[in-house]
Amino acid sequence: MGAAVARRAALAAQGLDAPARGSTPDRGALKRLVRRLGLLQLDSVNVAVRAHYAPPFARLGPYDRDALDALAWPLTGADRRRRAFVEFWAHEASLLPVEDWPLLRWRMRDNAARTSRWLGNALDNRPDVLDAVHDAIAAHGPLEAREVEQVLGDGGERRARAHGGWWHRSDVKVACEHLFATGVLTTGTRRGFRRAYAVTEDVLPADVLARDPDRGEAMRELTRKAAVALGVATEPDLRDHYRLPPAESRAAVAELVDAGELTPVEVKGWDAPAYRAAGARVPRKVTGRALLAPFDPLVWFRPRTERIFDFTYRIGIYTPAEQRTHGYYVFPFLLDGQLVGRVDLKTDRAAGVLRVPGAFAEPECVERGADEDHVAIEMAGALWEMAAWLGVDDVVVEGGPLAPALSRALAYPEAG
Repeated sequence: MGAAVARRAALAAQGLDAPARGSTPDRGALKRLVRRLGLLQLDSVNVAVRAHYAPPFARLGPYDRDALDALAWPLTGADRRRRAFVEFWAHEASLLPVEDWPLLRWRMRDNAARTSRWLGNALDNRPDVLDAVHDAIAAHGPLEAREVEQVLGDGGERRARAHGGWWHRSDVKVACEHLFATGVLTTGTRRGFRRAYAVTEDVLPADVLARDPDRGEAMRELTRKAAVALGVATEPDLRDHYRLPPAESRAAVAELVDAGELTPVEVKGWDAPAYRAAGARVPRKVTGRALLAPFDPLVWFRPRTERIFDFTYRIGIYTPAEQRTHGYYVFPFLLDGQLVGRVDLKTDRAAGVLRVPGAFAEPECVERGADEDHVAIEMAGALWEMAAWLGVDDVVVEGGPLAPALSRALAYPEAG
């Protein structure tokens, strides 16, 4: 298989072979997309737009973010039927389809046994805190951690003493996270992106709670879902999607190959064996443009991004300012199947402006058939679309080698 064929298969699997535009996507489109991708990563950074909102925008165009919120965090806990997504540790903190929650019970058990990186042993000697927090949330939830402390009253204040660690979180906060990581609690709703915890049995449907696949079955199913989301992938690519243990990931891949659900392929230029998902499409041509957030599943596994697109990408938020090459919160720019540029973005909500601290075209973009003016015109169109979706009125370019061409293109929005 040629590298270009593998790239087109990967883009098609991600729904980026011809990003949809037209009527406003409805809840059905959002549910289908998340099932296709497997999950949306959550992150607290809100420089441009929160991480979980951006991948649907890249694929579906402008949509109602409130519709996504309603599918993930219904305002009333009683209406379980409207909840399509649930939070758990999957790739990282993630939204995933409700029906997939049982596939991660093995991780909850690992967390309870302290054999996972997702949870430490901070409260091993404090079962009283765990019991008190659970009972408070069962009686009064959904509750934020600070609200649990209030419910517990004086006892809560004693338990809320500073707890060691980077954030110096209270024991109540640590208890909430412990119970979440072991599946006892989940997110009932969010308020200003603050998690309000609820007892899992009060949130998820009974048929979902009743499912308890064995560990091997769960590993195979998660690997199969990763393969569908990626199209063509190496075993480490598949493993990274849900952060599976290496030995079990390798075993699951071998079993899926034996079952005919994965086909081994050699991809020219790749230095590791690859696997093609059963039914993976390979479009003859890839068109369209998309701004990809740092936590977009197309680019979140940096070795895969470099291998498929010859595009070296590191997120700036974890890098000291003097070492950043392109900015703080940088979106790779996808155009007709290639990553041809990148743009540092910041939404200035007070000023009503989408700011562009840095804009860049890839040095190889001319060789790839897209000169800088063409990249700038298409990027300008994508930025105007994003600005409108975010509810701001202007796009202001502040720096970067592509800034002059991008500023000219933004002056004529109809050109994009």
